[in-house]
Amino acid sequence: MVIVAGHIVVDPQQRESYVAGCVPVVEQARRAPGCLDFAVTADPVDAGRVNVFERWETQAAVEAFRGAGPGGEQGGAILAAAVAEYDVAQVRPLT
Repeated sequence: MVIVAGHIVVDPQQRESYVAGCVPVVEQARRAPGCLDFAVTADPVDAGRVNVFERWETQAAVEAFRGAGPGGEQGGAILAAAVAEYDVAQVRPLT
């Protein structure tokens, strides 16, 4: 399993429109083969922060979906980013 997690920073005045613009990507990702979860959400504390969380069955599934990354307008809105991929060897459900 692969987890992609972190956050990006956008202009606080543009955050809501940025997150709304991600809805088609989230919908597409959730339909993609190998996607277990995918979310792009506004941070409840930091007005310029957008949280990213993805969970995939395999690295190949991530790469098949990812392509070239954010589109021009989305990519241009990103001021900073701290997002990483994590290879998960074991899962322990908490519920």
